[in-house]
Amino acid sequence: MTIVAGAAFAMLAVILGAFAAHGLKQMLAPYDLAIFETAARYQMYHAIALLIVGILASMPQFSTRWLKLAAIVFVLGIFLFSGSLYLLALSGIKWLGAVTPLGGVAFIFGWLLLIVAGFKQQPEFD
Repeated sequence: MTIVAGAAFAMLAVILGAFAAHGLKQMLAPYDLAIFETAARYQMYHAIALLIVGILASMPQFSTRWLKLAAIVFVLGIFLFSGSLYLLALSGIKWLGAVTPLGGVAFIFGWLLLIVAGFKQQPEFD
C-alpha cells in the first residue's frame, strides 16, 4: 500500500504543479505561486520517499516496523506541510503558516525512522 500511496502522491504533485504553472499563474501573486510550488516540490520528494519505503519493505532484511512508521510520518508530513501551504497560497489565511513547520518536523522524523530502519536491517547471508 505504501507504493500505491507514493505513486498517488507523486501523480497529484505533478497535477498540482502543472495546475500552478498554467492555471494559477495569472490568479496568484508571485509569492503565493512560489508557496504553492514549494508545496508541490516537497510533496514529490516525499512521494518518492514513500516509493523507496515500499520497495525496502519488500526486502526480507528490513523490519517493516520502522518502515511502516516512516511511511505514516511521511504521509502526515505531506498533509501538514504541503497541505497547509496549498491552502495558505489559495486562501491567504495566514495562520496556516503555523501548521507548516509541524509537517517539516514530520518529514525530518520520517527520514530519521528510515535511518533507524537501515541500522536495524538484518545482514544478508548467501
